[in-house]
Amino acid sequence: MAASELYTKFARVWIPDPEEVWKSAELLKDYKPGDKVLLLHLEEGKDLEYRLDPKTKELPHLRNPDILVGENDLTALSYLHEPAVLHNLRVRFIDSKLIYTYCGIVLVAINPYEQLPIYGEDIINAYSGQNMGDMDPHIFAVAEEAYKQMARDERNQSIIVSGESGAGKTVSAKYAMRYFATVSGSASEANVEEKVLASNPIMESIGNAKTTRNDNSSRFGKYIEIGFDKRYRIIGANMRTYLLEKSRVVFQAEEERNYHIFYQLCASANLPEFKMLRLGNANNFHYTKQGGSPVIEGVDDTKEMAHTRQACTLLGISESYQMGIFRILAGILHLGNVAFTSRDSDSCTIPPKHEPLSIFSDLMGVDYEEMCHWLCHRKLATATETYIKPISKLQATNARDALAKHIYAKLFNWIVDHVNQALHSAVKQHSFIGVLDIYGFETFEINSFEQFCINYANEKLQQQFNMHVFKLEQEEYMKEQIPWTLIDFYDNQPCINLIESKLGILDLLDEECKMPKGTDDTWAQKLYNTHLNKCTLFEKPRLSNKAFIIQHFADKVEYQCEGFLEKNKDTVFEEQIKVLKSSKFKMLPELFQDDEKAISPTSATSSGRTPLTRTPAKPTKGRPGQTAKEHKKTVGHQFRNSLHLLMETLNATTPHYVRCIKPNDFKFPFTFDEKRAVQQLRACGVLETIRISAAGFPSRWTYQEFFSRYRVLMKQKDVLSDRKQTCKNVLEKLIVDKDKYQFGKTKIFFRAGQVAYLEKLRADKLRAACIRIQKTIRGWLLRKKYLRMRRAAITVQRYVRGYQARCYAKFLRRTKAATIIQKNWRMYIIRRRYKMKRTATIVLQSYLRGYLARNRYHKMLREHKAVIIQKWVRGWLARTYYKRSMHAIIYLQCCFRRMMAKRELKKLKIEARSVERYKKLHIGMENKIMQLQRKVDEQNKDYKCLMEKLTNLEGIYTSETEKLRSDLERLQLSEEEAKIATGRVLSLQEEIAKLRKDLEQTQSEKKSIEERADRYKQETEQLVSNLKEENTLLKQEKEALNHLIVEQAKEMTETMEKKLVEETKQLELDLNDERLRYQNLLNEFSRLEERYDDLKEEMTLMVNVPKPGHKRTDSTHSSNESEYTFSSEIAETEDMPLRTEEPSEKKVPLDMSLFLKLQKRVTELEQEKQVMQDELDRKEEQVLRSKAKEEERPQIRGAELEYESLKRQELESENKKLKNELNELRKALSEKSAPEVTAPGAPAYRVLMEQLTSVSEELDVRKEEVLILRSQLVSQKEAIQPKDDKNTMTDSTILLEDVQKMKDKGEIAQAYIGLKETNRLLESQLQSQKRSHENEAEALRGEIQSLKEENNRQQQLLAQNLQLPPEARIEASLQHEITRLTNENLDLMEQLEKQDKTVRKLKKQLKVFAKKIGELEVGQMENISPGQIIDEPIRPVNIPRKEKDFQGMLEYKKEDEQKLVKNLILELKPRGVAVNLIPGLPAYILFMCVRHADYLNDDQKVRSLLTSTINSIKKVLKKKGDDFETVSFWLSNTCRFLHCLKQYSGEEGFMKHNTSRQNEHCLTNFDLAEYRQVLSDLAIQIYQQLVRVLENILQPMIVSGMLEHETIQGVSGVKPTGLRKRTSSIADEGTYTLDSILRQLNSFHSVMCQHGMDPELIKQVVKQMFYIVGAITLNNLLLRKDMCSWSKGMQIRYNVSQLEEWLRDKNLMNSGAKETLEPLIQAAQLLQVKKKTDDDAEAICSMCSALTTAQIVKVLNLYTPVNEFEERVSVSFIRTIQMRLRDRKDSPQLLMDAKHIFPVTFPFNPSSLALETIQIPASLGLGFISRV
Repeated sequence: MAASELYTKFARVWIPDPEEVWKSAELLKDYKPGDKVLLLHLEEGKDLEYRLDPKTKELPHLRNPDILVGENDLTALSYLHEPAVLHNLRVRFIDSKLIYTYCGIVLVAINPYEQLPIYGEDIINAYSGQNMGDMDPHIFAVAEEAYKQMARDERNQSIIVSGESGAGKTVSAKYAMRYFATVSGSASEANVEEKVLASNPIMESIGNAKTTRNDNSSRFGKYIEIGFDKRYRIIGANMRTYLLEKSRVVFQAEEERNYHIFYQLCASANLPEFKMLRLGNANNFHYTKQGGSPVIEGVDDTKEMAHTRQACTLLGISESYQMGIFRILAGILHLGNVAFTSRDSDSCTIPPKHEPLSIFSDLMGVDYEEMCHWLCHRKLATATETYIKPISKLQATNARDALAKHIYAKLFNWIVDHVNQALHSAVKQHSFIGVLDIYGFETFEINSFEQFCINYANEKLQQQFNMHVFKLEQEEYMKEQIPWTLIDFYDNQPCINLIESKLGILDLLDEECKMPKGTDDTWAQKLYNTHLNKCTLFEKPRLSNKAFIIQHFADKVEYQCEGFLEKNKDTVFEEQIKVLKSSKFKMLPELFQDDEKAISPTSATSSGRTPLTRTPAKPTKGRPGQTAKEHKKTVGHQFRNSLHLLMETLNATTPHYVRCIKPNDFKFPFTFDEKRAVQQLRACGVLETIRISAAGFPSRWTYQEFFSRYRVLMKQKDVLSDRKQTCKNVLEKLIVDKDKYQFGKTKIFFRAGQVAYLEKLRADKLRAACIRIQKTIRGWLLRKKYLRMRRAAITVQRYVRGYQARCYAKFLRRTKAATIIQKNWRMYIIRRRYKMKRTATIVLQSYLRGYLARNRYHKMLREHKAVIIQKWVRGWLARTYYKRSMHAIIYLQCCFRRMMAKRELKKLKIEARSVERYKKLHIGMENKIMQLQRKVDEQNKDYKCLMEKLTNLEGIYTSETEKLRSDLERLQLSEEEAKIATGRVLSLQEEIAKLRKDLEQTQSEKKSIEERADRYKQETEQLVSNLKEENTLLKQEKEALNHLIVEQAKEMTETMEKKLVEETKQLELDLNDERLRYQNLLNEFSRLEERYDDLKEEMTLMVNVPKPGHKRTDSTHSSNESEYTFSSEIAETEDMPLRTEEPSEKKVPLDMSLFLKLQKRVTELEQEKQVMQDELDRKEEQVLRSKAKEEERPQIRGAELEYESLKRQELESENKKLKNELNELRKALSEKSAPEVTAPGAPAYRVLMEQLTSVSEELDVRKEEVLILRSQLVSQKEAIQPKDDKNTMTDSTILLEDVQKMKDKGEIAQAYIGLKETNRLLESQLQSQKRSHENEAEALRGEIQSLKEENNRQQQLLAQNLQLPPEARIEASLQHEITRLTNENLDLMEQLEKQDKTVRKLKKQLKVFAKKIGELEVGQMENISPGQIIDEPIRPVNIPRKEKDFQGMLEYKKEDEQKLVKNLILELKPRGVAVNLIPGLPAYILFMCVRHADYLNDDQKVRSLLTSTINSIKKVLKKKGDDFETVSFWLSNTCRFLHCLKQYSGEEGFMKHNTSRQNEHCLTNFDLAEYRQVLSDLAIQIYQQLVRVLENILQPMIVSGMLEHETIQGVSGVKPTGLRKRTSSIADEGTYTLDSILRQLNSFHSVMCQHGMDPELIKQVVKQMFYIVGAITLNNLLLRKDMCSWSKGMQIRYNVSQLEEWLRDKNLMNSGAKETLEPLIQAAQLLQVKKKTDDDAEAICSMCSALTTAQIVKVLNLYTPVNEFEERVSVSFIRTIQMRLRDRKDSPQLLMDAKHIFPVTFPFNPSSLALETIQIPASLGLGFISRV
């Protein structure tokens, strides 16, 4: 495709601009060939007519697509030109805050003028081992590439750092050296890497100064060679320096400073050691005050001086030499203050006793008068004579300044020499990496000799750079077999020839310096005559005859000739130098030793520096010509030679380029000046690199990347299985011009602009697809909306019609209801009226009748209740008197109590300030509440009494009313009788009148009583109401008090809970910190211990060559182990000869303890023998007593006594034998008490142990025989008693006859004995069979019952499952099946254990029976004597021996300890043990051995076994420390061993879960708590080693599997890449995927489970693994711009979900592992959320709680759209985020600490396994161990 076809409407271009250099614009219409004007629309909104050049008709540069802007590599841009490079750098620097960018092989570094957190050790670790293209650009990436190429290609490397002053060259070089020092480490203990880094502050103090452009500008060039050995560890370094700016010592421009060291000295003048220097403020010295800026903001010169001195000390410069350096520097300052006065125009003098000169002379140790004389005079030598000539004031001042410069230059060289000596290594250097920190191209308003040399050096470096770039391009094309076409690139050899060739500028300058009367003017004329109009690169200024112009590769530079000759000569008066050489100050003459030697390029090279000054000296008499000639080598000549040597060195290495750019001249942070940047880009060769790349095929894609990116442009039929052929077919269709691309072996090469064209096609295709998708979706949405509206209309119609029908039905119902309501209402009105009339009539009647009845009742009640009223009144009077008395008494009590209360109040006031006041106050309040409650209760009681009295009164009143009613009835009868008896009327009338009077009186009394009753009732009610009110108030007061108490208690409880929670959290944090600190210290100690062992082994190999068969193994102990366990007492058998060579003092305590122990054992054996002897004596006495009693049976008792005496004699002989053996042992021990004899493994020791073992066994056997004989004698005695009552006389004669018969018939006796044994055996077998049948029947019955229960349970479960839904049914059935299989497995295990017990029991019986049979056979073959026949039935052969149960202990001989350790630890293969045996078997075996040693009370054996175990585990881990299975296996066994020591320690806290049998197995003699601590430390070390192994295995997988691999294919696209190719995200063969990580996690988990690791420990390991995965993934995400996109966030979230699913599958969700992935999850969410508005910013701030502010801002800055439909994050949005997060207090560290290890704990996990059931497999080779 032609380039002109890309200039269509809306295409964006770059046009030149005088202010912004390049400005972006947009085409308003298509360009057609022949158009002279382009219609453009600028970004600021203006329209512009851009006229094309009529001659060249060159179109403006096209702008790259936005998707390519901000790329890590400039060569990835489709259009490679100056505006594209400038814009890409600006976007990365300003918008993304990225200071590093690749440009092919060049790293462009822009100085941010701000401290950035991207140089920490975590960043170094992140870049270590990574490919250069896989990480974002960084100086560490360049350093890592150089380090890797040095190791891979075995070729020396160079890093060339160049740039203007202030661009950051020194800092870049410093960080590169820091990277090498951190990554490689040193090969010796001298910490060479620290010395290399320590050289920086020294060289900066003496070689750096503040300039207008830079506060820490290097005023010299340096090349540092960092040497490495064969293992690529730093062994030393060497430094070469170039062209020190000596003129700065005597002159500084405005706002500049002298070298830092002078200001550091002045700032430290008050130090006691600096008093002799007589310094002061920097403004007091002429050499430090000229710039007028003695202080740098933010720099403390006093602290910098301390750093400089510290660095000098580290590099081996002694304090005396340091003070010498400072004396010379102080002398230079004082020399600058020396003033001259003119006597006339040709002479001058120094004032007498001039203080500055006097101080200078004192400090330098020279004669004042002599120095004063030669500062004002000079010596001239002619052919015939020598005379002294005075000089003028100006000449004297210049001579003084020249002397100061010369002294400083010599001191500079001397310091460089000593730094090189300190960095020199005696080890042979295998390779090196050189770091060149040299000045960049310089051009000022006035350019002199220094700028000329600097630009000359840059011309040489640029030539080397161009050749290298050209070479790399050619190699790439040849490698891919692309047709090679010659690329035209700028060759600056003509400019170099102009400077350094014969009759070049330097040659003419040296020639003019040799002329006696040579001047700058004559030299300029020679330049004009030689080169003007002959060389196109040389020009003469129009208005000057003392300047010349050179066309350098970067720009034209005009040089002023003034001062060239003087600076090239660098002349110092010889007499002044002689005065300094004669100094009494020893160090000063050392500086000028080189003046007496000839200087040559080779000497400069060998010394590691370049001499920069020359002092003319008087020729020696021997070889005047040659010496004078060599001494007159000029600065330019020396510089040219050193530059040639540098170029030879660089050409012999592989170069790496770092170009430092200064973004602005005002040191503003992150401010980009386009003009200055373009100027530097042109000068440093970056644009030349771009031009060379653009001339060929700059864009390069692998076939797979091209297919993945442009798959959308292919049709399905175009896709073939061969990716290469597919790409070829597609490209032939898309790009017609075949010259625009080339097919290589593995890549496709494109011309400039073709990738942009393909991107345009891809975007158009995607845009068309988007439009189609949008069209379809919008149609679907509208149709869905229409259908929804139609359904809604139908629904509304249905509801409206229904509503109308319901309204009509409602109307009909209302009409009918109204008729019914009227009918019922009328009926209701009439009925109500009737009821009212009837009710009124009844009420009137009732009231009238009631009134009459009440009148009668009141009349009768008054009479009847008079007495009762009187009684109550009298009672009331009595109570009133009683109450008054009580009131008086209470008043007296109150007065008394008040007096007592006042006394108590005084006490309370005194105690008011006491701590218990608050409690007592509450107690008082509670008492008061109780009193009030009591008072309320009493009042309630009184109220109840009053109510009872009132009730009684009412009852009495009712009874009296009844009585009156009865009287009234009686009176009525009387009235009737009166009517009947008319005769009696008159007599009764009087009575009636009287009764009427009484009735009236009664009625009046009744009224008064009722009034009093009403009054009493009212009073009572008032009293009750008052009491109720008082009770209510008291209740309220009580409730208030209770509420107050509850609130106070609640507040106190909440306060205490908060304090408790806070204190608990703080204690947990402190505990974790302490645990982490302790484990880190333990890890560091382990590392130092390993280092010590390695050094010890190296020393052993170097000093002592071991003899064949003798091998020394060092024991490695932790600090705690050395404290508690001491050294291994019993080493391997191979160590025995070597141990005899150690000093005997170390063995004496151990042998003495062993000797005492053996002596104690001998004493115990003697005591046991004595007990047995006493028992035999007692038996003998009993036999004698029984002899006296049983004289009637002398023959039978004689036979028994004969047998007993025989046994006793036998036992006595055995005891004597034992006693003799013990005496021999004691004698041997006393005679041979030397440590060598009693040492383990010695002959006497072995004999002693064997005999002790045999003695103890014999004693046990004899003891059992005695007991069995006693029981057998008793049983025989009972058997001899007669059974028949008739034969009660069992005299000895009959029995003797039978015995004699048996003696005569030995065969009959033998048959009898055999028959008796057979009967016994058959009887026992029948009984055992009977018992077994009963047991089997019982077991079958139990099994039938269990089967019935199981059947019922199965039916219930089946019924329940049928009611469940299908999913729950399946889950329930699976759960049930798992439970059933688990139970069956447990039952099978129990059966297996029972069978094992049965087998062991049968084996024991078989052994016993075999032994008995053997003894019987032996007995039958022997001759039976007559005296022995009677003893046959009670022979020991027929006595069954009782079998012992196993006690869960293992016994081994002490000499077998090393074999035990070797077979069980050193040579054990974890895989076989983990698969075939029970988990933790070695730990159980070791503990059972420890138990037996504890049972024997053998502390030495316990200590030896534990020490050997710990040391052997360490040896195994040291040997196979990289094998995960080995480390996991021994971590599991170490923890199990530790748990066993706790479980069986006897401590109550560890015995809660033990069975009674396990409690019997607890240790009885030793407390091994100290060893538990040692084992815990060992377990911590193994855990940390396990974590390191995990990290080493997982680390190569994490980035590829979590970030680079596309788990969801097709989500993320592949963007164009530059020269630094990244790792492909397509899963090629051999690349790691997420499945690889999951498989590895499964492998780790299964191995740990097979080894029986504690579940809690597995959770901690998994948590650590997930933290490593999350930290490494997040760190790489933060360092890789191409990974920060929306699609990558989706990939990460999917990968994290897979990891969470893995945790759920393994039931590890509660392990805390998921929480460690939270930062990664939030980073992925941050990539996917919307990032535009303030609400989005608020959501991001609340969401990203696990990320630091620096990480959030970094992700937002790195966010890069993969497709054109995504948008970049605006700068304003990032600033909004920063403002919202400014108050968050978090770590400023950018990366997570991937090396962090969480503190590990080992929760106690007791074992349910019974020790006595453990079997030792034969595969372990432990046949020498026996179970006890």
